[in-house]
Amino acid sequence: MTSLADIRSTFLDYFESQDHEVVASSPLVPRNDPTLMFANSGMVQFKNLFTGAETRDYTRATTSQKCVRAGGKHNDLDNVGYTARHLTFFEMLGNFSFGDYFKEAAIPFAWEVLTKELEIPAEKLLVTVYHTDDEAADIWKKVAGLPDDRIIQISTDDNFWMMGPTGPCGPSSEIFYDHGDQIWGGPPGSPEEDGDRFIEIWNLVFMQYEQFEDGTRTELPNQSIDTGMGLERIASLLQGTNNVFETDLMKALVEASAHASNTGIGEDHIVHHRVIADHLRSTSFLIAEGVMPSNEGRGYVLRRIMRRAMRHAHLLGAKEPLMHRLVPELVRQMGAAYPELPQGQAAIEETLLAEETRFRKTLERGLGLLEDELEALPGDASVPGEVAFKLYDTYGFPLDLTQDALREQGREVDIVGFDAAMEAQRAQARAAWAGSGEMADESVWFDILDEVGPTDFLGYATLSAEGVVQAIVKNGVRIEQAAEGERVGIVVNQTPFYGEAGGQVGDAGLMVSGQGISVAIDDVQRRQGLFVHYGAAGGPVAVGDAVTLTVDGLRRQEIMANHSATHLLNEALRQQLGDHVIQRGSLNAPDRLRFDFSHAKALTPDEYAAIEGEVNAMIRQDAPVETRLMTPDDARALGAQALFGEKYGDEVRVVSMGQQAGSGKGTDGETYSIELCGGTHVKRTGEIGVFALVSEGASAAGIRRIEAVTGAEALGHLRGRDKRLSEIEAALKIGEDEVVSRIKALLNERKSLAAEVAQLRRQLAVSSGPAEEAAPRHVAGVPFRAQVMEGVTGKDLPALIDDFKAQMGTGVVLLIADSEGKAAVAAGVTADLTTRISAVDLVRAAVEKLGGRGGGGRPDLAQGGGRDVTAASAAIEAAEAVIAG
Repeated sequence: MTSLADIRSTFLDYFESQDHEVVASSPLVPRNDPTLMFANSGMVQFKNLFTGAETRDYTRATTSQKCVRAGGKHNDLDNVGYTARHLTFFEMLGNFSFGDYFKEAAIPFAWEVLTKELEIPAEKLLVTVYHTDDEAADIWKKVAGLPDDRIIQISTDDNFWMMGPTGPCGPSSEIFYDHGDQIWGGPPGSPEEDGDRFIEIWNLVFMQYEQFEDGTRTELPNQSIDTGMGLERIASLLQGTNNVFETDLMKALVEASAHASNTGIGEDHIVHHRVIADHLRSTSFLIAEGVMPSNEGRGYVLRRIMRRAMRHAHLLGAKEPLMHRLVPELVRQMGAAYPELPQGQAAIEETLLAEETRFRKTLERGLGLLEDELEALPGDASVPGEVAFKLYDTYGFPLDLTQDALREQGREVDIVGFDAAMEAQRAQARAAWAGSGEMADESVWFDILDEVGPTDFLGYATLSAEGVVQAIVKNGVRIEQAAEGERVGIVVNQTPFYGEAGGQVGDAGLMVSGQGISVAIDDVQRRQGLFVHYGAAGGPVAVGDAVTLTVDGLRRQEIMANHSATHLLNEALRQQLGDHVIQRGSLNAPDRLRFDFSHAKALTPDEYAAIEGEVNAMIRQDAPVETRLMTPDDARALGAQALFGEKYGDEVRVVSMGQQAGSGKGTDGETYSIELCGGTHVKRTGEIGVFALVSEGASAAGIRRIEAVTGAEALGHLRGRDKRLSEIEAALKIGEDEVVSRIKALLNERKSLAAEVAQLRRQLAVSSGPAEEAAPRHVAGVPFRAQVMEGVTGKDLPALIDDFKAQMGTGVVLLIADSEGKAAVAAGVTADLTTRISAVDLVRAAVEKLGGRGGGGRPDLAQGGGRDVTAASAAIEAAEAVIAG
């Protein structure tokens, strides 16, 4: 059997032998295309090469690109598990030409790979071409000897490929495999084309055009090739199946799911296992890249994928979280090809466990909320779509689970209304989504880059330098001169100003022309290798002007102290909490630092103190901060920490600081912190001064955030602590050592007094009620005491209920508290009557009259609330009606 790993290496090795550069898979989160949520094909990382906006030192490439299709135009999520070939995560094998070869070479390459390298019988293959592409049809006849009836011309968009609404596009030729007439289905273009007999295995796109938002197309500067062959799909063919879930890799994950859930893989369970296997891959790779479950953007899609899999685990009967237990098998299957999986394994497992634990609670809560909504609906009316969508969107309760719960009651969901609410939410999300972190339109920066080349950064060695203005941009448009007061972005040939990157904010300072015209620079951003200086011109500044650039030195020093402290903090967190800690974001500003990291729970006071203490110990070492240039592989061999998904060239900056015996890192094996980092840093750790943690809390699911300060800001923060402590000592008239015990005593005293006040308030409420209310009356032979009480809160009612039940011996109690114009309701039923009368029914009947909804509890004690306390009499009558039956 040919494994997926074998097929991947065979494909890449073949094209490498044909002078193609083997390029690593780009991250799933695109770095060069704000129109995409996730990389959905192999050509995404090469988009700018196809448009001519970028050039590299190769014109042929081949990749095995990891892809996710679970949102937007390319969305396969709802089909996964129910069809033989849909996946949310897949690998796309591809070969690419950037103005090198075209159809006359791409078609022979494909035919040779399939029929010779992979040994697929030629008689089993047929192809499609776009109906106007006679050139491709002729080449197929010449190269493959295919007859006319096996070269099918297609006039639809199936054979005109587009990456999205805009971007490179062109006619395509798809290659199909015929599984034989024992499987239902017809060839492409026939009424039976949706069957499984003829399966597309490779798509060759002949990139000729670029599509724009207005629908127009222009010829690309060079004719190029973009091909894609799904690894899982070709593997299923070579392994003698037409089902991607029966390939070696997917079968291993399916079996792992069956083993972990203690279920079989028969017809009753197989769909659940397939969903889990596929979604495990999607979620694990996305988490490894730093995407975390949330309610918007990429995190929203990730959470949807995760919870869909977790729902299927729930349907399998799994009593405990399942997904995180499958990660080791995924790492065994794919870790060698994708090292980010073993590197992020701990964080992946932790995130999956936390999310599934929360989701199991969500299932219980969602069912309760659904029950509340049903009470407001008449008869067997359908549940409004907006209600089902609220359960799904706000509480994470899936539509299909809502439908399952309703099916038992003969109800349905208004699907049209649900879809409308979903589409409205998607439109809002699209409008709010800022893309992949790059500018929406980068063409102006590419133009400048092509013309003048990248900016030379001098800021590691100096805070002042001379340069020449090469371009000025205002509101996305190049101008030749900036007038006084205009805010512009200025590109110079070299600069000491650091451009924002890696969490470090851009520098500020002054740019002064030879004519004495100054520009107050307040931000510097990086745009495709350019450092763009933003500020308001103090007078006319023009392209070609010679300028002197001076960085605000004090501000830079504060930023460097915070950035270096962030490196120490990163290592301290790993040492104190464990190797699962992975950086998930940072900010290094002049006044503070912020650090996000993967960790499932809040820091304990001891951990908090230990981390702060460890960082300060490294600062007191006053150890040199060393920066070296080396290859990424050499850096990692020394133990350097790197951010996955960051673009690292052939040479990287490696920053080392601090000493720790036996660390195993660095050339001496005793370096404390080593990281790949392009930022600016202090020369010695002692320059940081002092480090103080300000706060620690949750940033997102499975992500914690630390805020801290250094230097003068830290001293100010600590002095503020001392001042507040002194004020407490003075107010309590005690010494520092007695503060904690005294505050605990005061809190205990307050708690005792509050309980005493509550007891007195209840006694007063009981004794002050009208005599006719205090005495129970009989309803249908049942003693019933109902009373409206003032001066008590809803929290007081359960205790009062217990007191009255004890006094009565047998009977029912209904109490309504007037709490600031709103009503709190509680009902109690003595144990001997709970088989006849439920406190929950009493409360719900009363709450409805009080303008509320729902209410719940136990048969002997239940609570609820309403908006209109003036309807108390009607509420009591409603309760009486429940007792009377």
